[in-house]
Parts: sequence; structure tokens; C-alpha cells
Amino acid sequence: MGHTKTVLAYSFTILIILFLVPVVIFAFLLSLLGLGKPMSWLLYKCAQAWAKGLVFIIGCPMTVEGTENIPRQSGVCFVSNHVGAFDIVLTLAYIGRPFGFMAKKELAFLPFINMWIYMLGGLFIDRKNARKALKTINRGIHKIKKGRNMLIFPEGTRSKGQGLLPFRPGAIKPATHSLAPILPIAITGSYDVYENDYRVKAVPVRMVFCPPIYTAELTASDRKQQLTEQVRSTIEAALNKKD
Repeated sequence: MGHTKTVLAYSFTILIILFLVPVVIFAFLLSLLGLGKPMSWLLYKCAQAWAKGLVFIIGCPMTVEGTENIPRQSGVCFVSNHVGAFDIVLTLAYIGRPFGFMAKKELAFLPFINMWIYMLGGLFIDRKNARKALKTINRGIHKIKKGRNMLIFPEGTRSKGQGLLPFRPGAIKPATHSLAPILPIAITGSYDVYENDYRVKAVPVRMVFCPPIYTAELTASDRKQQLTEQVRSTIEAALNKKD
């Protein structure tokens, strides 16, 4: 059964990619003509359909809590722990709002993937170059101020199920500097879906949308000194909560 699901999941993803390649190219060209917003929405809905289809094919027993906490206004900064690559699938499937995300710079050199991330409003960050990273963060701040939603993985790398890692310095600056609401997300189980041996497994996965933190209501001192720890503690508490 596991082998069959693996074949189905990979085949489904390959078929979706083949279908989306011309769609992404067409949408990218139209975005250059000033139609970026509707094209971004179209690609988000395609990505969301792929993500939901993949979750269905794999058949993971899903526990999704707190969707009522997701703010309805635009310009939200989603901050999540990063267990494994399947986290992207989960966020696309369950956030229910278009968003871009901070991707490592290496993905900017992958054909199709780079256009897809760009069209969804994502940014490519070079964590080894502080100056370039700061410029990317500032662009993220500008996007959020303009009403775009952003997803940030502040650990900077996958924890591979080994627990919550320390947040990188300045990781949540797009939220603190834009005064955007922060929606902490806690994910468990996603690494075991396929990254152990790259064969998909229908393991239990839990995703918790914590109550939002409205940064505009905090003092400048609290945003600078306490907010990062507040977000981390919120995610950690949700990860450790027992049913």
C-alpha cells in the first residue's frame, strides 16, 4: 500500500507540474503587462488544489486546529516552525489565504519553481550575505505593508522532527517593522510523511493555528525585545500541548 501511495503521490505531482508549466509561463508574461494580482490569485488556487489533492492521496490522519484564528484582513505574517518539506504542502492546503514565502536563494535557479514562487509573491533570501538578506527582508516588509500575506520559517532550516530550533536573528522583522498581525503556526509529524526514506506514509499530522498577535498594539520596546520570544513560546506551547 505504501509503495502504491508513493507512486500515486509522485505521479500526481509530476502531472500537476507538467500542467502548470505553460500556465505559470503565461501568467508570468501577463504579470509583466500589469495583471500580476489576478494571475497570482490563479496560481495560488492551482497550488492549493495540488496541495489538497496530495494530502488526500497520501491519506494522512490530519488534525487541523484554530482556523478561526486566521485574520480576515490582508497583510498577515504567518510564522511557522519548519519540520520538513511537507510543511509547504500543509500551509498551501490549510491557510486558505494567498501568501508568499521567504525561500532560500538556491530555489531562484530552478526553472518553473522560481517563477511559481515569484508569482505567489515569494522572495529569495541569501542568508550567507547579511546585506542582501536585509534588502530581501525590507522587500518583504514593503509587500506586507501593501497588503500581501507572507509566510516565514524563522528557524531557517528544517528541524526534521527534532524539536523547535532557535529562531534566526531578525527572522520576524517583516512583521515587527510592518506592524502586521502575526499568526503563529505549529506543525508536528510532517517530516515523517516521506523524508525518512522518500516513500510516503500516512502518518498522523497536526497543524495548529494559534491566536494572532497584533503587533501594532505592542509598544516599540516590546516589539523589539520580547516579540520574538513571545512568538517562539506560543509555537512551542502548541507543539507540546497534549490532546
